[in-house]
Amino acid sequence: MQIEKTALAGLLILTPQRFGDARGFFAESWNRKRMAEHGLDFDFVQDNHSLSAEAGTIRGLHYQAPPHAQDKLVRCGQGALFDVAVDIRSGSPTYGHWVGVELSAGNGKQLLVPKGFLHGFVALQPMTEILYKCTDYYAPDCDGGVHWDSCGIDWPLTGPPVLSEKDAAAPPLADFDSPFVY
Repeated sequence: MQIEKTALAGLLILTPQRFGDARGFFAESWNRKRMAEHGLDFDFVQDNHSLSAEAGTIRGLHYQAPPHAQDKLVRCGQGALFDVAVDIRSGSPTYGHWVGVELSAGNGKQLLVPKGFLHGFVALQPMTEILYKCTDYYAPDCDGGVHWDSCGIDWPLTGPPVLSEKDAAAPPLADFDSPFVY
């Protein structure tokens, strides 16, 4: 497993080793023992899977507040996406900063998004699947979001995004009162 630090403390890019032959490949997307050897110890309790039918679909920017905040391990099962995390930890020297990484079925990269970050993505291809593990269960009363275009993210869009009503109505980062502390 290749582990790459990003400009935001705690946000990591994980690239599992792939073992391939004429049939395809095999890779371990998560191995608790191997990750613990690198200081990464997470208790994932829920796996999520979504499909974006159209390229240009944005989902996010989302968070789940304490006491049900979630760490997420995100990967792409089919297609390609531009995955984004934004630091929203009050007092962080990188508050409001973002990192974006292309995750695809081809490159096998994963993004480890810790608690205290907004998370979102845009589908780069039709029929893009995103799969992610979470360290807490979904809690509707802790669910929140920030408007997708209020953080200065350079989204790779070729036209207007496809958005849910919830994401289109999310407040801007400037009006957001973060429940996370650095």
